[in-house]
Amino acid sequence: MKKLVMIGNGMAGVRTIEEILKLSPEQFDITIFGQEPYPNYNRIKLSNILQGDTNFDEIIINPLDWYKENNIQLFTGETVVNIDVEAKRVISDQGREVEYDELIIATGSNSFILPIPGADKIGVTGFRDIQDCEMMIKSAERYKKAVVIGGGLLGLEAARGLLNLGMKVDVVHLMPHLMERQLDPIASSLLRAELEAQGMNFLMEKETVEILGDERVTGLRFKDGSEVEADLVVMAIGIKSNTAVVKSSGIYVNRGIVVNDFMETSIPNVYAVGECAEHREIVYGLVAPLYEQGKVLAERICGGEAKPYAGSVTGTQLKVAGVDLFSAGEIFEDGSTKSIMVYNEYDGIYKRVLTRNNLIVGIVLYGDTKDSTKLFRMLTKKEDISGVSIFQTECSGRASDDIASMPNDELVCGCNGVTKGAIVEAIQTQGLTTLDQVSYCTNAGRSCGRCKPMVSSILAHTLGDQFDSAAAQKTSICGCTTISREELVEEIKAKGLTGVKEVMNVLQWNNEEGCTKCRPAINYYLGMIHMDEYKDDRDSRLVNEKMHANIQKDGTYSVVPRMYGGVTTAADLKKIAEVAEKYNVPLVKLTGGQRIGLFGVKKEDLPAMWEELDMPSGYAYGKTLRTVKTCVGAQFCRYGTQDSMALGIELEKKFERLDTPHKVKMGVSACPRNCSEAGIKDIGFVGIDGGWEIYVAGNGGVDLRPGDLLCKVKTQEEVMEMTGAYLQYYRETANYLERTSKWVERVGLDHVKEVLADEETRKALNERMDQTLKKYIEPWNEAIQNEEIQDKYYAQHTIKGGE
Repeated sequence: MKKLVMIGNGMAGVRTIEEILKLSPEQFDITIFGQEPYPNYNRIKLSNILQGDTNFDEIIINPLDWYKENNIQLFTGETVVNIDVEAKRVISDQGREVEYDELIIATGSNSFILPIPGADKIGVTGFRDIQDCEMMIKSAERYKKAVVIGGGLLGLEAARGLLNLGMKVDVVHLMPHLMERQLDPIASSLLRAELEAQGMNFLMEKETVEILGDERVTGLRFKDGSEVEADLVVMAIGIKSNTAVVKSSGIYVNRGIVVNDFMETSIPNVYAVGECAEHREIVYGLVAPLYEQGKVLAERICGGEAKPYAGSVTGTQLKVAGVDLFSAGEIFEDGSTKSIMVYNEYDGIYKRVLTRNNLIVGIVLYGDTKDSTKLFRMLTKKEDISGVSIFQTECSGRASDDIASMPNDELVCGCNGVTKGAIVEAIQTQGLTTLDQVSYCTNAGRSCGRCKPMVSSILAHTLGDQFDSAAAQKTSICGCTTISREELVEEIKAKGLTGVKEVMNVLQWNNEEGCTKCRPAINYYLGMIHMDEYKDDRDSRLVNEKMHANIQKDGTYSVVPRMYGGVTTAADLKKIAEVAEKYNVPLVKLTGGQRIGLFGVKKEDLPAMWEELDMPSGYAYGKTLRTVKTCVGAQFCRYGTQDSMALGIELEKKFERLDTPHKVKMGVSACPRNCSEAGIKDIGFVGIDGGWEIYVAGNGGVDLRPGDLLCKVKTQEEVMEMTGAYLQYYRETANYLERTSKWVERVGLDHVKEVLADEETRKALNERMDQTLKKYIEPWNEAIQNEEIQDKYYAQHTIKGGE
């Protein structure tokens, strides 16, 4: 078996591996190095994370189990620093040496950072990966003034996200028009007006020459002498190919790693794909051409008759709520072009098509992009438009994209190169009936998601009378099945199902092994339903819960012991200090949840550290109660009205280790001054004269949400009763991975109040809660006493899949 090594674990590279596995799954022994400590994720949706529309778990494309199932050796958080092309081996920053027969370089790109004074100050970042997103989100918790340098696609998406985080945002742009490479002045002016209405402020024709501040940024100075204040600066002015790994290898580099039409570099058996590759003097930064490159490379490396990659025409869409925009091809007229234009300033609709010799050469659509698929096909296929109606009209008979008249080779999903014909064939041959199934089987809609309405229309047209609109739009557990959460719970109860694999087998999962989206969900629902007898399937949990530790960006782990209510003792502090010193822990930090976290711990050291600490796990990694934050309370504070520490400790001791659909955080404030931030917790308790106010469904993260008042109670016993009932009702009715804030918004606060107002219902919920709590044990005690668990999860030997 030939050895295939890939440097880079991003979208273009892993898509190439997917194509190789389709063509020749047994031909290669595959090893992948990823600089980031994550599996392959959808970089396109970083802006969605920043804008609060999704979370990291939801943008993972290929989870760790996928690597394991395909026998791929994955090294996360490890960077290849040298390629020895003579010996045909790569060497990582951890000293690991791996030989190869074929080598793919897929290192992607880095944000271009302006080479100006102050660019290295704290608070200056690019916008390229998860770390950049996390930095911006954390900055927004403390600071309020952001400046984005760059009025292009990425800059505007970053600016929208920062607005959603509650920051005031200035966008600095060198040119007189936004997105000048994709939009003409009219479309650009419409876009600017919409974004200004959303709250963005634009500083146009400004050239940044210095970033001000001492250690941290405080502002920017422009070439004209003017200045602007800033607590955070995001540079989104472009990308540059990441070619550092080939620096001394002899591989030819220009702007990127130069490749031919088969993605071959200047060195035999070495290939490059994605944003690190330069093809015919072009480095592509959009996903569609990178996936095209991956298909060509896969054919070539598997020994097939690969069709040469001739370059790509790309289309651009802006992922900002309230903005409907599409652009492709040429933007500006010259003496050889003619324009076809529709401009409705009142409704904010602008359509302009540039033609040359009866062929479309450029498209700009703003406000109404339903023509984009058809026009982009005409552009890329070089169709003669003589006598053809370019734009749809209300009476054209194709108001919702008449699927019947679409040719089979029309591109529906530009990101993944999926045509109408491919979607129709999958529906007909594989019996697909839902949008999720079509996306899972064809990849259509898996990237930016803009094509999903079109995919739904194709599904409806193909199925005809058999199409069930409600079923098609139903939210299934994942793409492995059409079954919804409610149906799954009912089937488990009705059929007496007791195991994850049994559920997938009896309920006829399309993918018999399931995936990392459905397996943890099934495991949770089984545990929630079978309170006493169910044995937790540890291998079906998400990776952090499987390891009982949070993985960090460099591949190390965190150890965070429980400190009930944020209260500790001198003896516990001493143990933590001794363990941190003994194991050379790089970072000891007070966390936001009033605990002490030890960060940078090696996987193999985890069991011994927990044994020496002899403290319960703080579950900083789990879908469970994370922490109960407290103020000092009436015992010490002159404003306090209640004993917040005592209540916090009682809450934490009762509900620790409880499995919940998502993480749960609590806060207890002894008075309305709210020092423990109880108003933005999943459950918050505020002391008042004569009792407590209980607030629910708060969220202090990206999607900031104040808690709603659930009720007022007089005693600590009533607090515990109401909290237990509320938590159990959430456990029984929420979707897996649904935060309490989203759950309450979905089911309605009034409904929750009505349910919990009934004394008998509260009693029954608490009885089920107490029955559930009896089964939980301290996870690290179990790991310390069980050598099989230690060997399987924490031993130093390398495990397939990067676990």
